[in-house]
Amino acid sequence: MSRIGIFMADGCEEIEGLTVVDIARRANMEIVMISVTGKREVTGSHDVTFLADTLADEVDYDALDGIVLPGGMPGTLRLGENETVNTVIKSFAAAGKLVCAICAAPSVLGAAGILNGKRATCHPGFEEKLIGAETSEDAVVRDGAVITSRGMGTAIPFALEIVRYFSDEETVEQIRKGLVYAQ
Repeated sequence: MSRIGIFMADGCEEIEGLTVVDIARRANMEIVMISVTGKREVTGSHDVTFLADTLADEVDYDALDGIVLPGGMPGTLRLGENETVNTVIKSFAAAGKLVCAICAAPSVLGAAGILNGKRATCHPGFEEKLIGAETSEDAVVRDGAVITSRGMGTAIPFALEIVRYFSDEETVEQIRKGLVYAQ
């Protein structure tokens, strides 16, 4: 079973984070919500408060197959400033493990040098922060072990692409139909 982590910071875009969690779990993947706040409680950018599964300093990152960064403001800024987040995404990218980001969060990948020579997408207006990337306006872009997406409205196809990375088209299609999601 694939095991992925998703970093959660105060000010994250709730839908971008929780949609990935929901869809990964529907695919029988293990996804761990990792708080970078120092407490399990995380409050998103629209004042929705939820509990993460664990704290960033309690995770065995070697046991994860991929990592996800949701966007939102100021959550993206907090992820980009977090030493653990930066260490983990650089380590995963170097090892060829899956690294994903949506909305403004691909800017964190750009700042970390992960997008050099890659195709990537992001929320409109953040393109210049995708340092080294060939930018796209596609809803979701997968380039090797890097998946990026545009924003809240693309959270479902983003999450389905993460499932596709670890699974097969039949599983993705089954989940898509269960969500009544029309592409």
